[in-house]
Order: sequence, then C-alpha cells, then structure tokens
Amino acid sequence: MIHEGPLRELVLQALETERVNVEVYETAVQCAVRPDLRREWQQFLAETREHVDRALELCEALGLDPEAQTAGRAVVRHIGASLVEAMRQARRAGERAAAERVACECVVHAETKGHLNWELLQELARHTRGPARAALAAAADEIQEEVEEHLQHTRGWTRELWLAALGVPAVLPPPEESRLASAPLSRALPAQGPH
Repeated sequence: MIHEGPLRELVLQALETERVNVEVYETAVQCAVRPDLRREWQQFLAETREHVDRALELCEALGLDPEAQTAGRAVVRHIGASLVEAMRQARRAGERAAAERVACECVVHAETKGHLNWELLQELARHTRGPARAALAAAADEIQEEVEEHLQHTRGWTRELWLAALGVPAVLPPPEESRLASAPLSRALPAQGPH
C-alpha cells in the first residue's frame, strides 16, 4: 500500500529539486572555463527546464498543488541555494579553474538528489496501480535517463579536472563523454563493486 503523505512529499521534492537545479546550472554555466563543458551544461540546463515542466505535469496528474510548501521542500531549496552561493563564492575568489571544479562538484551534489528522486518515483510506479502508475512511469522513465546522464557526465568532468589540477594525467573531455554518448546507460560504465 502506497502512503499518500510520503508520495506527496517525494513528488514536491522532485519538483523543487528540478527548479533549484535550473539555478544551479545557470550558475555553473557562468563558472565553466572549457567551452565543451559550458555547452554540455547549457544542454543540461535546457533539459532541466523541461524536467520542471514534467514535474508540474506529474503534480497535476496526481492532483497535487505544485506550490504547496513542506519542510522537506524547504530543505531542498536551502541546499540548492547553498550550492549556488558556493559557486558564486568560488567565482569571487578569482581562480577560474578552481571555480569550474567547484561548479562541477555542486552539479554532482544537485544531480545526486535529482537522480534519487526520479529513481524512487520510477520504483514507485512499479508498485502503483491505476492512472497514477501511468503518470509516474511516464515522467520517471523519461527523466531518470537524462538525470543519470547529467550525473555521470559531470562526475567524469569533476574527476578529470581535479586530476589535471593535481598534475596527474587527465582525459579531457572525460571518457564518460564518448562511452555514454554511444552506449545505453546500463552498459556504458563498468559495474562498480562495494567501496
């Protein structure tokens, strides 16, 4: 049995996360030094704006007020504002390459929450019946794949930019760019064992 309160909270947090992630990407684009990374983030920004629209459609399909405020939603908004401020602070410090790395890390943080939201909604769709199932599945299946791409690509950029800054051989653009562009996500990256 699906619990209505947590479902409502999750959907509203998913909407708030996507709204916040628009601001995160807008700020990250300003921090990007490499033109290829800037272009990729501009694409991810456009897709994230579409995610906001899809989350609003999901609220409507489930009969939820998209502007309803919850404690969890406020936390999401606070974390997002903190990520944006961290990037602005890094830019003010004046070292462009360092600000770009901070932006990468902030995008990874933001997309990790987005990935979790849509993964949970995708799983929820498997356990729901009726019209809610179709609405959840349609939104989650579409967005989960894009959020996965955003997260994996930016994790790759973060790793390789840090390696380059440390003076260690780095691959720029990162290997995820070519692997994920040409292969389905489930086969794109090798399975990782326990850490």
